[in-house]
Amino acid sequence: MRLYLLFLLLVQGCGLVVGKFDDFDDTDDIVEYDDNDFAEFEDANEDAAEEVLQKVTTVQDDEEEATVELEDQEDFEDPDIVGEGDAEGEPFDDEEFEGYEEADRPSSRSKDPIKIVNVPHHLQNSWESYYLEILMVTGLLAYIMNYIIGKNKNNRLAAAWFNSHKELLEGNFSLVGDDGVNKEPTSTGKLNQENEHIYNLWCSGRVCCEGMLIQLKFLKRQDLLNVLARMMRPASDQVQIKVTMNEEDMDTYVFAIGSRKAMVRMQKEMQDLSEFCSDKPKSGIKFGLPDSLSILSEMGEVTEGILDNRMVHFLSNHADKIESVHFSDQFSGVKIMQEEGQPLKLPDTKKTLLFTFNVPGIGNTYPKDMESLLPLMNMVIYSIDKAKKYRLNREGKLKADKNRARVEENFLKMTHTQRQEAAQIRREEKKRAEKERIMNEEDPEKQRRLEEAALRREQKKQEKRQMKMKQIKVKAM
Repeated sequence: MRLYLLFLLLVQGCGLVVGKFDDFDDTDDIVEYDDNDFAEFEDANEDAAEEVLQKVTTVQDDEEEATVELEDQEDFEDPDIVGEGDAEGEPFDDEEFEGYEEADRPSSRSKDPIKIVNVPHHLQNSWESYYLEILMVTGLLAYIMNYIIGKNKNNRLAAAWFNSHKELLEGNFSLVGDDGVNKEPTSTGKLNQENEHIYNLWCSGRVCCEGMLIQLKFLKRQDLLNVLARMMRPASDQVQIKVTMNEEDMDTYVFAIGSRKAMVRMQKEMQDLSEFCSDKPKSGIKFGLPDSLSILSEMGEVTEGILDNRMVHFLSNHADKIESVHFSDQFSGVKIMQEEGQPLKLPDTKKTLLFTFNVPGIGNTYPKDMESLLPLMNMVIYSIDKAKKYRLNREGKLKADKNRARVEENFLKMTHTQRQEAAQIRREEKKRAEKERIMNEEDPEKQRRLEEAALRREQKKQEKRQMKMKQIKVKAM
């Protein structure tokens, strides 16, 4: 009985279900029973499905284009290389490109064609672009080579001169080549190099002279600019010798002989020649000298006494090498040029013999040419002995003393105004210092006494001046 009732309930339930589905067959009934809350989501899903379908279609088109391009490139690729890129040739996953728009992917067909532009000529790497650097390097190398060659040549010339004169110098001087480094004089027996073109040699230890300084002044062969300048204006190497005589071993006179050009220049530049030899340079023809040599002398007696036969022989045979010979007891060097005025005292003087010789060759000198200067060194030794022996007569001595007194008097006259101004400045400075001392005094009583003492001293000076003026008036009457 129970089973029969259960079967009836099941049959009735199935009938209800079938009736319910039959109700949904009608379109109007579906709309009534439809839940409108999810309708908008169902529409969005349908739109998204359409967009996904379009994107998939676009991706497939792009893949086909890429496949075509790859097939075109395979003809130019190496088979070995193609084999290595299997991993990279795998097909792309469509899901990786979701969300990309077609406009964001640049099309290879829309790219502009590549344009090859020629590089400007001035930017190309060629030797013509570095001509300035090449010139600078070439000039630097030329300067370095000229420096080495010129320095070595001057060194060889100096060594050749010293080797040819060493025996003569050692025979007349006990000390040859003192460098002045040691406290006691020491003979080094070699030249002292001052720079690349000047060499010095000091000799001493001979009667009637304090010493002799020999200076070899060569051309600046190590300087390329100087070498180029000498092509336009040739010059010669020179040997300058300065002998300082003892005060008692030389008389009072001024004398010079040399080329006319050198005499005119020295008369303008040298202090002693401009003061004691005011006449123009005279020719030495009447003394048996070549016309190229001129004479400056303080007195005619001096010229006749110095130019003896042996001296004339030296000068005549080597006139082309002699620039100047200068004997003076008033040698003080070149004139002192001061912007503010003349010096207030006479310069210190020494009795000196000066010799300047030109090396043969006019710049194109060789070591063998230095031996030709040996006779001129013999003339220097002879001149030292000649200056010691020569003495002025009584009239010449008086005239020489008169000339020196005249020069001193002219100097005092020229500097009288300057000395007065200097004395006035000293007096003013003294008064100023005294006033400052009085003003700095803190004690009023002591300050008053100092002022009264200064006033009394000033009154005494005024009285002395008045007394002198009265005496001068009485003498004038």
